[in-house]
Amino acid sequence: MERSEDVRNQRLESLGQLAGGVAHDFNNILGVIVNYASFVVEEAESEQPDVRMIAADARQVIRAGERATHLTHQLLAFARREVVRPEVFDLNGFVAGLEDKLRRTVGERVALIIRPGADLPPVECDPGQIEHLLVKLADNARDAMPAGGNLVIDTGCSGDRVRLRVGDSGRGMSADVADRAFEPFFTTKPNGEGIGLGLAMVYGIVTQAGGDVSISSEPGLGTTVTVLLPPASPGSRPAPAGPVRTTGRGETLLVVDDEPGLRDVAGRILSGAGYRVIAAEGGPQALALAARHEGAIDLLLSDVVMPGMLGKDLAERLVTVRPDTRVLYMSGYAQPVLHSEGTLDPGVALLEKPFTADDLLRAVRRRLDL
Repeated sequence: MERSEDVRNQRLESLGQLAGGVAHDFNNILGVIVNYASFVVEEAESEQPDVRMIAADARQVIRAGERATHLTHQLLAFARREVVRPEVFDLNGFVAGLEDKLRRTVGERVALIIRPGADLPPVECDPGQIEHLLVKLADNARDAMPAGGNLVIDTGCSGDRVRLRVGDSGRGMSADVADRAFEPFFTTKPNGEGIGLGLAMVYGIVTQAGGDVSISSEPGLGTTVTVLLPPASPGSRPAPAGPVRTTGRGETLLVVDDEPGLRDVAGRILSGAGYRVIAAEGGPQALALAARHEGAIDLLLSDVVMPGMLGKDLAERLVTVRPDTRVLYMSGYAQPVLHSEGTLDPGVALLEKPFTADDLLRAVRRRLDL
């Protein structure tokens, strides 16, 4: 009885740490968004608006939104609830493509050194998750080197695995801390300044990709994280890089979301890209608008969970009378959660919220071009 009480208390303490850390990080992000958005409004309503200042403040809002998106990815990766989209790709080329972003992450005091290995086979995993992994490790390295230092990213082969190694010259950590580094909620930061999910997220990403991850560190000598990924299946080749068209040809899209702001954002993005948009706040209104529309409806873009009618029920009823209509769902819920609750069938196309304009346009174009 005493043992179960201890376990329960430990779980409550972990949940409290998680809630406190998430609240702290999101409050910081919201503070940036609200204040910079206020600056935008204030400057726009002034007698002589400074367009450059408005643009600079708006970019700060966008960056804060990207930080919030990254935080939700950490939570989903830790819970292994994030949608995985494996692709075959060249790890060396992928790391090289992230160089500018990683340099911005570590800042001017840290020298970023990339050492690509020779004759690497391609890997098959989610490139978006590998990007999250590298950015998080770079973020950790920067924090470990407040006075500056070196961050070395190298690739190579280790037995039958593809190796990705990230090493810094920072303050390092003791053996006891290194042993616990991948534990969820474990952090050496002051209370409220971190949720202890960064390296747990890294562990979740690597294991979900079928790989292994280890950490080596000594106080004063830096830290190295080694990721071993399985190579792609024999005969697999990276997809050829090429321009992806995202503009419309005047296709008609039915956009359905019960959140007015998101519905308006999606409509503006799609209209600006050359699509005709019919917007509805829910399933019943969408069906009524579709019944009155005389032309084709090329694609239904619908939220999954809405009051009155679920997205999949709307899609079933619409496709019954308009069998040529393609369907693309969007949701802030992770795909495994939607599957387990029966609100979405496996194998359907889903765009995760929050999404960028490019994410939306690529997803829509991909569905229309199938």
